[in-house]
Formats: sequence, C-alpha cells, structure tokens
Amino acid sequence: MARMKFICDSERCIECNSCATACKNENEVPWGVNRRRVVTINDGVVGQEKTISVACMHCSDAPCMAVCPVDCFYRTDEGVVLHNKDACIGCGYCAYACPFGAPQFPSKGTFGLRGKMDKCTFCAGGPEENGSQAEFEKYGRNRLAEGKLPACAEMCSTKALLGGDGDVVAEIFRTRVIHRGKGSEVWGWGTAYGKAPNQGAAPTGKKS
Repeated sequence: MARMKFICDSERCIECNSCATACKNENEVPWGVNRRRVVTINDGVVGQEKTISVACMHCSDAPCMAVCPVDCFYRTDEGVVLHNKDACIGCGYCAYACPFGAPQFPSKGTFGLRGKMDKCTFCAGGPEENGSQAEFEKYGRNRLAEGKLPACAEMCSTKALLGGDGDVVAEIFRTRVIHRGKGSEVWGWGTAYGKAPNQGAAPTGKKS
C-alpha cells in the first residue's frame, strides 16, 4: 500500500502561489483558512532566499493526533492524516502541537470561539461517503478516490511541489539532487529548456 507524502523542492519553487490558489479553488476552502501557503525565508536577501510550499505533511507520528482530547484525527490506509469535524470541539491543541501550522480555524467569531478545525486533506476528503455532497462541503473534493493526485501538486508550475507515493516522490527528488548543478545551474531557463547554462547567449562585445 502506497504511503502518500508531500515534498517541496526549494530550488525549484518560484513563489507563484499556484499551489495555494489551486487548493482554494478545488476545495472551496472558507475565507480565513489557508490549507496551503507559500513561505519565503531570508526574503529580499540576494542569493539566500529559499521558498517552500507548506501544508499538512501527514506525519507518520502526527503530534496533532497525540494531543487531540476527543480523538477526531485518524489515518487512512494510504497514510493520509484526516479528521472528523463532527467530533472536533475547536480546542486548538492541534494548532499548538503541529510544527507546520497546518490546523486552521475560521476567522469569524468572537475571541475564544474557534469553530471547527480545518486542514489539508491531501485531497482525500473525510469520513463521509466518498464523493458525497456532505464530504465536499466539510472537507473538499476527494481526488484520491478519483485516482488523482492533490490539486496543489498537479498545478505547480515548476513541479517543485511533489505529492503522491512516498517512495516515488523520494526517488524523483533523489534523482534531481544527483543530476543538478550548483548556483544558477540548479534551476533556470537553461535547465527548464534543456540547454547548458549561458548557451546561446548574445555576444556582449566585439572581438579584438
């Protein structure tokens, strides 16, 4: 059985936010909730910027599951960590425990009223019947049941965000690391279109 995982290649991410937009659109995520977001480290520092797409990582030993007082979290056979909104009491313990900031709460409501927790589902729906209206309204579209990958990974313009069978994802990333160069060779127009760095560049001066 495949173990579903995400990985984001920081050398390829261009901060286009197509992953976050695809997630919002595909699952009709409520206002104030961001199941996926793009984070930039050392923003504005030339040569030191790193950008990654962050969401629930569907941990093998998920801390959110460990701290939930009502056991609303569960793990599917594919290793996807999901939750039951009907059981959730909005205590917020999962939000404090998660190192990725995945659990989100609606922005509506007064102080102390969190509402039902929402998070990335790996586009795998929830405990309701697969493809049902109730499932979509609470958790979004169940693309996994349709034999598809999460919308965020499919929409990534540079394929920086990979999602799917953990073994396959790891092998793709391993191959990239082995074959890519350094600096500007890692990712750019030359790499994207199969040209060597600086190949085909226009001459900058006259020959002596």
